[in-house]
Amino acid sequence: MSTGWDVKHRLCQAINVHDLHAVLECYSPDAVLVCPAGVAEGRDQIAWIYEQLFKGFPDYCQTPWLEVDCDDPAVSEWTITGTHAGPFLLPDGRELRATGRHVTLRASCLSYVEGGRIVTHREYFDQLELYSQLGFGLVELDRESQD
Repeated sequence: MSTGWDVKHRLCQAINVHDLHAVLECYSPDAVLVCPAGVAEGRDQIAWIYEQLFKGFPDYCQTPWLEVDCDDPAVSEWTITGTHAGPFLLPDGRELRATGRHVTLRASCLSYVEGGRIVTHREYFDQLELYSQLGFGLVELDRESQD
């Protein structure tokens, strides 16, 4: 039987080659993925999250650089890199067309694994860092709303 770390390593490898079938094999059928894009429940919703990511960043890659010495949950940090070369869904439902910008983000995740599959996977990264690298700036607040 595989350990939680075996599963996380398989997941990272599948993500880096954009093998959606192999990605989904790492998750239990009723798994939950919590990420800045929202909450995905079950493989169909999880597949949709990864499909959006792979479309928007065709060269998306995760490079792990820290694995915390624990099994449940398995916790790691990594660097995300990619070029925004396809449509990217924004939180308000609009689609951002390719900007050609390269992004580099620090991220972390934790995974709970049961029976050789991920049951809960939580990913964290700074969305402001992502949007800034994509060319979005902060919008100045209306002075009246600050008073």
